[in-house]
Amino acid sequence: MAKKRPQTKAKRPQPTDGARAAGADGNFPVVGAREPCPCGSGRRYKACHGRAAAHAVTELVHRPFEGLPGECDWVALRELVPAATVELPLKDGLPDGVPSVTLATVLPMAWPALRREDGSVLLGLQNDTSSGDISRDLADTLRRALVADPGSPVQARRAPADGPRLQDLLDPEGAFEPVVHSGFEFWVPDPENAAPEVAASLERANSAAIPTVKLSGVDSAYWCETPEKNHLRWVMPHPEERLLDALARLHAAGRSSLGEGTRLVGSFRAHGLTVPVWDLPSGVGAEDVEKPAAEFAERLTAALDTDAPLTADERRARGGLTNRQVTLS
Repeated sequence: MAKKRPQTKAKRPQPTDGARAAGADGNFPVVGAREPCPCGSGRRYKACHGRAAAHAVTELVHRPFEGLPGECDWVALRELVPAATVELPLKDGLPDGVPSVTLATVLPMAWPALRREDGSVLLGLQNDTSSGDISRDLADTLRRALVADPGSPVQARRAPADGPRLQDLLDPEGAFEPVVHSGFEFWVPDPENAAPEVAASLERANSAAIPTVKLSGVDSAYWCETPEKNHLRWVMPHPEERLLDALARLHAAGRSSLGEGTRLVGSFRAHGLTVPVWDLPSGVGAEDVEKPAAEFAERLTAALDTDAPLTADERRARGGLTNRQVTLS
C-alpha cells in the first residue's frame, strides 16, 4: 500500500560512524571515541562532547513535524507520495540571491538538497537521516543549501545536536500547499531539452511513481492507483487511541466505507500520526471519492465526540483494525 520511491544507482553519501563522530557543535575535527576531546577538557571524547553527539544520533523524536503548518501533509509527502513539491516560506524571509525554497519529495541521485544555477533551493524530504530528529536534519540541510554555490548539490552529514529545527526556520504562519506531480520533471528547468543521461534518469524515476492525487474536499487525503486496486490513504491528526475507537464505532455500524465496493482495511503509523487506508475498486478515481470522503469526515467527527464505552462488536472491530496496522516510521 505504500509508495514506490524512485531507485538510483548512485551511492548515497554516508555520515561518519558514531564512534568517530564530529562534536555536538559540529565544529570539532573527527576523533576516536577514546582520544582526548578536542575541546581541551582533558577527558576522552566519548565522555565529553561525544556524549551529546551520540545522544543526538539515538534520540527519536516521535512527531518531528509537530507544530509545522500542514503536519499531516509533511507526513504524507515523507512516506506516501512519490512526486510532490511545496513552496516553503522562511521565518526571516529569503536571503539575497535565493529566489525560492521548495520542498520536494525526492531529488535526483537522492541528494539531500540542491541549489540550482538561478540560486533557488530544492530540499529533499525522502532521505535517510543521521539522527532521530528528521526536523533537525532537514533544517541543517536547508541552512547549508541556502549558502551553497549555485549549481551544486548539498551532501549528507550529521546535524549538530544543538542546531535549529524546521520549526525554528520556517514561517509558522505560512501556508503549506502540496502540489502533486505525475512525474519528476520538476527536477530540471527544461525537461524537454534535458541531456540524454538526465532524460534516462527521469524515465526510470517516472516509471516507479504510483499515480497519486490529493483530494480537495478534505485535508491530507491521497488517492493512488495500483495495478490490482486503488487506495485512499488519509493522514489524520487525532490521537491514535481516540481515532481507533472512532473508526471501530463506524466499522461495527457498517459506516466506515467510502461507497459501494470500498473497504477500510487498516492503517499506517507514521511520525506519530495514524493513516487509515481504504481499498477502492480499480474503476474508482480520485474525483469519485471526494463526496464520500467529505461525508465520512462528518461521521468521523461525530464518532470522535462519543465517549461511551465500546460495545462488544466495536471492540472486535477495533481489534481487527489494530491487527492491520503497519508502522512506517
